[in-house]
Amino acid sequence: MRPVPLRMPGRLFTEVATGGGGAEALELLARAEYSRRLACAHAVTEAARDIGGGVADTAGQAWELLAAAHRADPRAVSAVLTHPSAGTALIGLLARLDRAVEGEAGAAGGLPVHRFSALAAAAAVRAGVPARVRWPLTADRVFLPSLGGAGFPGAGPGDEAEVVVGADGAARIGVAGRSSVPGPVYVPRGPYASVSTGRWQSAHRLLVLDSGAPLLLDDVDPLRFPGVPERPLGLAADDLRWWEATTREACDILRSHHPGTYAELAAGPRTLVPLDSTGSFSGSSAEAFGSMALSRPRTGRGLALSMAHELQHSKFAAVLHLFDLFEPRGEERYYAPWRPDPRPLLGLFHGAYAHLGVTDFWNRRRDVERDPGELARAEAQFVRWRTGAREAAEVLLTSGRLTPLGQHFARTMLNTLDGLCRLPVPAEARRRGLALAAEHRAEWVRRNGVPQALLI
Repeated sequence: MRPVPLRMPGRLFTEVATGGGGAEALELLARAEYSRRLACAHAVTEAARDIGGGVADTAGQAWELLAAAHRADPRAVSAVLTHPSAGTALIGLLARLDRAVEGEAGAAGGLPVHRFSALAAAAAVRAGVPARVRWPLTADRVFLPSLGGAGFPGAGPGDEAEVVVGADGAARIGVAGRSSVPGPVYVPRGPYASVSTGRWQSAHRLLVLDSGAPLLLDDVDPLRFPGVPERPLGLAADDLRWWEATTREACDILRSHHPGTYAELAAGPRTLVPLDSTGSFSGSSAEAFGSMALSRPRTGRGLALSMAHELQHSKFAAVLHLFDLFEPRGEERYYAPWRPDPRPLLGLFHGAYAHLGVTDFWNRRRDVERDPGELARAEAQFVRWRTGAREAAEVLLTSGRLTPLGQHFARTMLNTLDGLCRLPVPAEARRRGLALAAEHRAEWVRRNGVPQALLI
């Protein structure tokens, strides 16, 4: 059970830098992320061994169970470790362990090694490997990453979660030695459903993509996305129906008019994380590859745009896990045409790449919008974002901090945007798009008062 060395062909690296890459790129990046998480799981085991005691014992047992599951069914381990919350759990745990190894004050207290135990237990359940795993509870829920879980009212800190996988592969979760809390819950063979039933809670399967991979809506996993509350969001049935209908509309739009983006979406399991927030917001996390957090979408087209945007961020984050595109030194803060605040070079690079995808989205909308008002909006947004993304790409290339690979990547981005900037646009749409760009810049300068030297 070792990470597999990967090579990205030069032509595919260049294709990704154009903003594309398709299913081939996403499948390779997903394999790379799996190898990275497998390496992280091993690093967790080694760091725990350096600490010793119960921490080392717990991590060692989790690693052995993970290895046993891999021997029985490698796909089971892959399904668990490629789930978005596995990245959040492993990277967060490793950071805590590393600080404890280095003797940072207070770092050794309350190390969440139970997250590694839960990952191993989930792999055992998926592989059908007989096992009995226990870990200390921090709340009244027992949860298996990538599968689901259940609540046990009355349980909490001081109690132990227990997962038992029988010789027949049947698995149950519960609280060990507590007769005063509800009894165990059996893990369903097919954990994802359109609506959770009974005590079992899991991500909701919104639809199945053309590749056969499910598109999930996860409002229950405690580590579903960094920064969100660990408690389930508790979406009502009407909310779930809204998400399902809007997601189907968004996927139909992508499939019909943005086939490259749809191919990337369908290349692997995808998880949408609903946010309890107003307005229009979407976000991605470098450690939660495969997921995107979103406020409730107003329209299918709006959700399609958000998914196209966040897929770009996910691709770029995975590329940065493989290649050094820039030198980390420097304290510069740059003007980003899509943000109200100054951004570091990493943020500028990320945003420029994401908005290359946004530019392509609006360019394609120009061919399909039939309503005059919507067509005019698409034309103006196309101008707005091709202008902003191109300006950002120019700053990247003149920053003096890009590696040779980073220079190639950013130059390819700029060449792609130059081609988009040569496409004809009606005069009024061009005027409106450039006015939107100028308005943003003026407001940014008023807000931040940053010297002109840092402006594009």
